[in-house]
Amino acid sequence: MLDNYLLEELVTFAQNGTLAKTAALLNVTQPTVTRGMQKLEADLQVQLFKREPNRISLTKTGELAASEAAKLLQANQQLIKQIRNFDQNQTTLKIGAQLPGPLMLLEHLRPNLPQKVQLDWDFVQNKSVADWLTNRTGTLLFSNQALSTKTIEATYVGTEKLAVNLNKFMFQGNQKTISFKELSGISFLVLSAIGPWRTIIQQEIPKAKFLYQQQLAALVEITQYSDFPYFSTNLARFDATLLKQNRIDDNRVCIPLSDASAQMPIYAIYLKSQKQRVLPLIEQVSQAWPKTKK
Repeated sequence: MLDNYLLEELVTFAQNGTLAKTAALLNVTQPTVTRGMQKLEADLQVQLFKREPNRISLTKTGELAASEAAKLLQANQQLIKQIRNFDQNQTTLKIGAQLPGPLMLLEHLRPNLPQKVQLDWDFVQNKSVADWLTNRTGTLLFSNQALSTKTIEATYVGTEKLAVNLNKFMFQGNQKTISFKELSGISFLVLSAIGPWRTIIQQEIPKAKFLYQQQLAALVEITQYSDFPYFSTNLARFDATLLKQNRIDDNRVCIPLSDASAQMPIYAIYLKSQKQRVLPLIEQVSQAWPKTKK
């Protein structure tokens, strides 16, 4: 059995090339590193280093050993992370999303949720959804894509619908619905982190100008002192900051967008092995989801 500290010394030496740098980075003495290298060679029963006057370097075997040791150390770190994530997920549901609306709803529901939850506001990218679940980084993910594999399944929870908040004195302000085409050439305040909605509005209104804001509080404050239109969805009503803004008489009207691309189905994605744990929460989210008025 090889000791991890020996592998760390080998990898650090391969990356930096000298005993002095290796010792400094690992916060040990140079003789300690030398003894560690000798022990590693003895344990493996191979020559890893070429020793010359005032110089030491890796043999070809040493280079291979360093490369494989780096992989092993990374695998060990991943194992530790996965086990810790699994342990945390036994008592807490860590919930992520690819867009903010579902998290706004969950934050609103938090006092009445059946179990302890942790909301992750760092949006998960499409390419890492399976890893995010499989590595136990999170337990449940809300997405506009219904991922389905041998170990993962998705449940539809509701449709998020986009609307635009326009000054009621604009000529479009008296409409019951509006299309993306009718918004061409207008400047909008937009929250930066809105997931796939950002791509949609940019594609559907190519001649519009988008003034992106990093913080929701900043966007709300700017809307109070300007007439810039901004977007919202049927889930925005659950966010305390946006709810406060909507109560302010700022001469804006909220008009739903009629385009099909402004209607986004949302799915809850989870490991099949976690289905019984997450279904009660999914049902609660689905029941609280805004229903379409007939």
